[in-house]
Formats: sequence, structure tokens, C-alpha cells
Amino acid sequence: MPHDELSIDIKSENHGEALVYALRGSLDIATSPSVRAALTEAAANGKHEIVVDLTQIEFLDSTGLGALIGAHRRALENRGALRLVVSDGPILRLLNITGLIRVLPVYHSRADALGDHARVAAAL
Repeated sequence: MPHDELSIDIKSENHGEALVYALRGSLDIATSPSVRAALTEAAANGKHEIVVDLTQIEFLDSTGLGALIGAHRRALENRGALRLVVSDGPILRLLNITGLIRVLPVYHSRADALGDHARVAAAL
């Protein structure tokens, strides 16, 4: 999908106490309101253990990061957690460059994120 196509596909799945969101496309100024709304709705419905799978995200900008940070804060306020699933590549590099990898728990697989083990370490 070219970056000029501003779209995102959001799918959610219940996994016991956790809710998994699989995102596909671009998470940017045009699409972050949709993601923010979905994550806010999850919190409003009492879901505070949230996994966001970014492995199919092709582009992520500061507004997309803001939506994830906001969801992370809401989860923490409710004694929950927001965990990200990220592949090696540009999204992981962005999280390293911004330092957010030290703030947001990042994993390479959904299973690791759901089990809260094998967290990806920050690159030096």
C-alpha cells in the first residue's frame, strides 16, 4: 500500500483478559483518530490489558505514536498494560530513536506480548 493511501484496517480479538488489536496500513494523522477511538472504547468497556499488533503497519507518524501513548497511559491508570507487537524494521527503529521502546513494552510476537515475556530490549 503506498503511503498516499491513508487507510487503516483495525481488527480486534478477545484473548481472555486481554484484547488484541491487529492493525494494517498506515497509522498517521488521517487514521490515528480511528485507532484512538478503538483503544478508548476498549478502556471504557473495562479492557485494560491491550495488545496492539503493529507487524502489518507500513507507516507510523507522531500522531500514531500519540494514540499509542494515550492508550498506554489509560491502561496504566487502570492497573492494566498496553503491549506492542513489532517486527524488526522501520517501526522498531522509530521506537528506538524516540526512546519509546523504554516506555512502551515491545515484543516480537503476540504470544510473547500476551504472556508478557521476551520483551524487546532497547538498542544502544
